[in-house]
Amino acid sequence: MTRPTPFFDGHNDFLLRLMKAAAPREETWLEQSAGHLDLPRMKEAGFAGGLFAIFVPPASDGPPPDFRTLMAEPPYALPLPPALPHGAAQPVALEMAGLLHWMARAAPEDFRLCRSVPEIRAAMADEAIAGVMHMEGAEAIAPDLDALYLFHEMGLRSLGPVWSRPTAFGHGVPMAYPGDPDTGPGLTPAGRDLVRLCNELGIMIDLSHMTGAGFEEVAALSDAPLVASHSNAHAICPSPRNLTDRQLHMIRERGGMVGLNFATFYLNPEGTADPGTSWEVMLRHLDYLLEHAGEAHVGLGSDFDGCVLPERIGDVTGVPRLLEAMAAHGYDAALIARLARENWLGCLERVWR
Repeated sequence: MTRPTPFFDGHNDFLLRLMKAAAPREETWLEQSAGHLDLPRMKEAGFAGGLFAIFVPPASDGPPPDFRTLMAEPPYALPLPPALPHGAAQPVALEMAGLLHWMARAAPEDFRLCRSVPEIRAAMADEAIAGVMHMEGAEAIAPDLDALYLFHEMGLRSLGPVWSRPTAFGHGVPMAYPGDPDTGPGLTPAGRDLVRLCNELGIMIDLSHMTGAGFEEVAALSDAPLVASHSNAHAICPSPRNLTDRQLHMIRERGGMVGLNFATFYLNPEGTADPGTSWEVMLRHLDYLLEHAGEAHVGLGSDFDGCVLPERIGDVTGVPRLLEAMAAHGYDAALIARLARENWLGCLERVWR
């Protein structure tokens, strides 16, 4: 049996699903389960590594929003969730960080928590999945930033200052269509301090969800590559979550990365959460990202377990089909290898130094 092409994924929300699962966590992680990810399917698909997001969901007394319904008939403009207090966010973030460590202890031969590119490459060589701790929205870090040192010691190597709600550090773009990333303010003074300390510690700053103003401020403050871990081309799907030509050019010039987001409402030109999204739509985004960001600066950023996927992908086992579609589209083996993993590893080497 031919081994699948190994790939590195720039973003997933498996930790949130693991934390909220009604089934025992061993069943959710070690056995084939509901959702997009689990250890058996990741190994089957060639999932060689990725950024695992610590994401504290909005406080709610009821079920989570049905984004497929809310985004079914554009235009739409969903209200931004309210800011999440630090005291409420930090315990949840610590629980999710602990779950990532538990995943490695529960399957030591198959999964490793990695803090450097040499560790990632060593895990891949041993056919173990390389997990990197990421934080999506920095509410768990107080403005004094002391907790950033603690999370860094626990393995945090990538951080998005905001999700689609305001934080002490800046502002996120709304879930709206159509719209431009230039939706409001950027970083706060505490956010600028956060960027500087992330640079000092070698923590990658993720610009997905950031407003246009925040993107520009990070670019001015940071000397690191500019990275949007899970975003698409605004020229094809005009969502505020997607990247403008200017932003893509800045990512290329700074040696950064953009990860193709599989979320259908950031892929479809109509902005709909349509599971019937075609390979053609995904490849249009990839072609555009390659043209404007460059072949060394594009990879995958699936948003597994956090979005409505195209049915053609379905879950992590659909990634090999996407790679096959790339080959049928005319991408050669060298380019597919770069898109699948090597571009991400090269960028992480540049960021983590």
